[in-house]
Amino acid sequence: MDDSRPIFLQIAEQIENDIISGLLPEEGQVPSTNEFASFYRINPATAGKGVALLVDSRILYKKRGIGMFVAEGARTRIVEQRRTQFRNDYIQPLVDEADKLGITREQLADMIRKEGVE
Repeated sequence: MDDSRPIFLQIAEQIENDIISGLLPEEGQVPSTNEFASFYRINPATAGKGVALLVDSRILYKKRGIGMFVAEGARTRIVEQRRTQFRNDYIQPLVDEADKLGITREQLADMIRKEGVE
C-alpha cells in the first residue's frame, strides 16, 4: 500500500488492475470487503468504500445475497477511462512542453520512438 494515497482508492485501483489483466473476468465474483479487509489489514468499511466507488462507476454490481461481480463491459470502460486520464496527465503536458521548446510533433514522435528502442 502507498501511504501517499487513500487506501480505498488503492483498493479500487487494484480491482481495476485485476479486471484489466483478466484476473477478474467480466461476470466473475470479486472478493468480499471482509476478504479485502483481512488481506490488507484494514477496516472493512474502508474496503467497502473502494468497492462502492466501482459500483458507482458501473464496474461492479451486487447480486443480492451472493456478493459483488464484475459488470459486463467493465474492462472496456476502465481502459477508456485510463486512456483519457493518461492523455490528460501525460500526453497533453508533454505536447505543451514540446510546443514551448519549439519541438515539432514529428520530432516529438521520433524522440518517443527512440526512447522505446533503448
